[in-house]
Amino acid sequence: MTDSAAALRPALTRLLPTLLLLLTVFGPISMDLYLPALPALTADLGASTSVAQLTVTACLVGLAAGQLLAGPLSDRFGRRGILLIGIVAYIVTSALCAASPTIETLVAARFVQGLAGGVGIVIAQAAGRDVYSGGALIRFYGRLTVVGGLAAIIGPLLGGLLTAVTDWRGLFAFLALLGGGILVVALIAFPETLPPARRTRGGWAQTMRDYRTLVTDAPFLGAVLNQGFLYAALFAYLAGSTFVLQDIYGLSPLGYALAFGLNSAGFMVFGYVAGRLAERWSVRGTLLAGIVVAGVGAAGLLVAGLTPMPLWVVVISLFALAVGVALTSPPATTLALIDYPQMAGTASSLLGMVRFGFGGIAAPLVGVAGAASILPLGLVTVVAVGLSAVAFLSLARGRRPASNTETAAVAASVI
Repeated sequence: MTDSAAALRPALTRLLPTLLLLLTVFGPISMDLYLPALPALTADLGASTSVAQLTVTACLVGLAAGQLLAGPLSDRFGRRGILLIGIVAYIVTSALCAASPTIETLVAARFVQGLAGGVGIVIAQAAGRDVYSGGALIRFYGRLTVVGGLAAIIGPLLGGLLTAVTDWRGLFAFLALLGGGILVVALIAFPETLPPARRTRGGWAQTMRDYRTLVTDAPFLGAVLNQGFLYAALFAYLAGSTFVLQDIYGLSPLGYALAFGLNSAGFMVFGYVAGRLAERWSVRGTLLAGIVVAGVGAAGLLVAGLTPMPLWVVVISLFALAVGVALTSPPATTLALIDYPQMAGTASSLLGMVRFGFGGIAAPLVGVAGAASILPLGLVTVVAVGLSAVAFLSLARGRRPASNTETAAVAASVI
């Protein structure tokens, strides 16, 4: 714990670390919980497949924009107030999602829900930096990664179970209740972790200067674009797999949730493995290995779109795609952050924005041919993984090798 946070010790109860971990579930739980009910939602609101998938896109774009806004705002005005505003907005917009009479209203509400969810992700990371240092900070960020993967597993499984007793509107009502519970815990257990003396004074001008520094650095940009394209493939999978597995292969919502949970477990496990590989073997080697594995999965989906394939081929291809993206995350984050310890928060927010933003662009593309073809999913994922390889090879390969100590420290912080 840093010296500046020492005065906070009386207020930092055991609930605070748990609360910070819970804040990270806003993104994945908002994305995943209702996916098993997406086909039913599409039919109920009389929407086309591609328009219904805009509900995924809107949330992703909101999550991207929310991270960009919340980080600088919390640096300037403090963490607690921005967090509470974000949670209240999440509750209200989740309720609006549940009551949406049309698909257009739902898309708009999902965008604002994403904005609010982005606040939770950024505040969790920023508050962790405020109150932890050294090994404690590394362990905290490791737990954030595991909890994010766990939420991705629990979300669709819980959604599949809840569809047995409620419809898609009930799933959004559940998210509003979840937000209400987190709000109560935040009011009790979340103190202001950023004292006024440590807040930024440069305003938006300083923020813009920091962003300009980052986007003009070719190695940083290469690592970020690599992740943006890979997460575009991942979110295309999130948007398209529910229609592929349920509408084409006939899985029940619970069966889809189980298949999705398997892939999410692979994402979590191999994300941990990638951190160890990047630390003990090679940062670039691990990243390239992940690109190759993701490419194999994307190629399998493309083949399945060109000629009929059994279910197990599609499931393995989706698994390989998820595992490949997980393998790239720790080493790419290392390459992006290793040279910017003084602006790691800004760099992280830009990395998160690109991940979710590219995902939001790619997600609706998988529905252009309706729910009866895997081919759009295969094409989108193959192109996205190919562009991720180009981004890495053309921009990230020229980075001056970091010291083993620095690389190990950053790699460990993202596993």
